[in-house]
Amino acid sequence: MSAAPVAPRLAELLAPLAGGELPVRIRAWDGSTAGPAGVPVVHLRSPQALRRMLWHPGELGAAQAYVAGELAVDGDLADGLRHLWAQVRGRGLTAVRPSPRLLAQAARLAREWDVLGAPPAMPSTQIAVTGRLHSMRRDKAVIHHHYDLSNAFYALVLDAHLAYSCAYVTGADLDGGETSTYSLEDAQRDKLDLVCRKLGLDAGPGMRLLDVGCGWGSLTLHAAQAYGASVTGITISQQQKAFIEQRVRERGLQDRVTVRLQDYREIADPPYDAVASLEMGEHVGERNYPTYAATLARCVRADGRVLIQQMSRSGRRNRGGGPFIEAFIAPDMTMRPVGETVNHLESAGLEVRDVHALREHYAWTVRAWQTRFDRNRERILDLVGAEVVRVWELYLAGGLLSFEQGRMGVDQILAVRRGDGPSPLPPVRPTGWSVPYS
Repeated sequence: MSAAPVAPRLAELLAPLAGGELPVRIRAWDGSTAGPAGVPVVHLRSPQALRRMLWHPGELGAAQAYVAGELAVDGDLADGLRHLWAQVRGRGLTAVRPSPRLLAQAARLAREWDVLGAPPAMPSTQIAVTGRLHSMRRDKAVIHHHYDLSNAFYALVLDAHLAYSCAYVTGADLDGGETSTYSLEDAQRDKLDLVCRKLGLDAGPGMRLLDVGCGWGSLTLHAAQAYGASVTGITISQQQKAFIEQRVRERGLQDRVTVRLQDYREIADPPYDAVASLEMGEHVGERNYPTYAATLARCVRADGRVLIQQMSRSGRRNRGGGPFIEAFIAPDMTMRPVGETVNHLESAGLEVRDVHALREHYAWTVRAWQTRFDRNRERILDLVGAEVVRVWELYLAGGLLSFEQGRMGVDQILAVRRGDGPSPLPPVRPTGWSVPYS
């Protein structure tokens, strides 16, 4: 190893790519530092971090190093990433290419610092999926990796409903957080009520609801208990199914709730009065989305309502969750502009009647999840280990910024399977569907 400090030489190497002075301060494994004061400090704890970034330049290599504990950031991770994103946008760094001279210099330093060689083993939390894309076996394996992590873990991060989707905030400032009188539980209950009202479940008890991708049963249980609906929930997670069935017994809802371990492509029931699917459509894939949309349409009676809540991305590129999400959370995730989703639904025979954007509500929701994660960090660490903790630090921080900055959106789309007559929906948008801050 050279006696020359690592951080200043690395900063000099990176300056052309950064468009000038580094946007962060570096502290290297030899204790040296470089970069301006008053900016986030990035710790390179091991040469292994650089080796990962050589093999996987950009987001994936940095994420692997962070998850493995070879790279760390001082202070609040979301604030650090927010600063970095602002610098990238402000300096126009998205298309910077290194010169041959810079590549040669990097190669010399890589040899000197012993970061050349075979790629490091990927972190144990990184998903290695096999099989045909969106086959039932592969989809089940992907869901198992993320959703079957531990019911106890999710109980420490989510609200009491265990709703793992965007809430609907009616009693707090969307730019702030929970208050002493309005919690995440309240916002998730408001979301569940909104969904039930849009589906028409408030017309009276006894309506039959199909909940496709029911998660831990937040909507399934709420629709049965608060609206008297007869609900069938569909999941491919054994742990989720067992959790819902336990809550069904605790609440005495056995006569109203059925939970099935079933892929959406296997549903062969007679049509329901209403169908809901909350944040599952992102996981079915682009090629399978017409099948998914057709399943929702086939499963609802004529004039029955279908509501999906789904994340979106604008543009024709970068339709997945990004390199980190695709490697550690949801490798086969697909998002698209909301207009293309509307086209899919209408091609399946549904008439879209309402599109309700909730992007700011998701930023609020993620901040609430972060609060619970930080409050329960020690218990979570004991439960799932340090590597999973670092995965979720990145996941929550990145998700927050994606919704804050508009790189991702989320929408409730209400549709009707049309009969021969006029639409059964009211011609005037009901007050109960309005956006609180409009």
